[in-house]
Amino acid sequence: MSEASPSAGSNRIELTVPAGASGRVDRYLGEELSHSGLSRSVLQELIKSGAVLVNGSRVKTRYSVESGDEIVISIPEPTSDIPEAEEILLTVLFEDEDVIVVNKAHGMVVHPGSGNSSGTLVNALLHHCCGRLSTLADPDRPGIVHRLDKDTSGCLVAAKSDVAYESLVAQFSGRETGKVYFAVTHRVPANDSGTIHNQVGRHPVNRQKMAVLEAPAGKEAITDFEVVHSDEFGSWALVKCIIHTGRTHQIRVHLKEALHCPILGDPIYGAKGKGVIKVERLMLHAAKLSFTHPVTAERMTFEAELPDEFSEFLPVEENPK
Repeated sequence: MSEASPSAGSNRIELTVPAGASGRVDRYLGEELSHSGLSRSVLQELIKSGAVLVNGSRVKTRYSVESGDEIVISIPEPTSDIPEAEEILLTVLFEDEDVIVVNKAHGMVVHPGSGNSSGTLVNALLHHCCGRLSTLADPDRPGIVHRLDKDTSGCLVAAKSDVAYESLVAQFSGRETGKVYFAVTHRVPANDSGTIHNQVGRHPVNRQKMAVLEAPAGKEAITDFEVVHSDEFGSWALVKCIIHTGRTHQIRVHLKEALHCPILGDPIYGAKGKGVIKVERLMLHAAKLSFTHPVTAERMTFEAELPDEFSEFLPVEENPK
């Protein structure tokens, strides 16, 4: 047997490969450390990240161990699921004791997740609200009742109190909120306005994408659209979208698959090649959000001005309403 021992006071495991041992390093470690709770998949990730050194050097998972090899595994400290407050600039549209409405910046992730443990809207809200957010949601997303994609900017409401959380979740799930978006598309829709009503769900092949599916697959998705402005050559259009459901990537999928006019700058569904206007971001903005205040019962509407990137696609100087 090899010798395996954690170094005192650290998260290191040191092993010496005994005579006669062989095989891929990930398999070898998986067998030797089966009692430690480190699965083979975890060990493979540690090897890829450089946390496993053989004779002082990084190796690949296919490396074959030899007698006498000195293996050192550095195990990272476990991370907490509880996000920390971070001082990040926020554009606040409204705030009281129960709710806060912000204009989320393009590029900001709403809550921590894989690959985004910090710098999210939740981290910013925790700092701004001094931790006063509803705890009824999952631990990593306090106060979050709905989301915007990372690359989408605009209006988003979060719950500071538990009463507000329950009310807002019910309003979003019951289709009692109002949501207006503006998108700039590649090409101009064939019709000036209309309603897209179909089923949207996970793409059957590419699991990172959503797609229009045949019932009963997917979930009902409804989007009203109206062409606000377009260029004379038909190369782009500014499209107003009102969504009655909140499916993942709903507008992005509807504009691409139903209208054949993908949003400019969309890294997943966007058009590529000659004739496509180059932009620096996903041209989708949540311009207006309406809901009933959870405590006062007042119907409230908030607007986030279109970002500067939209200015060249506007018909007049002012933002469309």
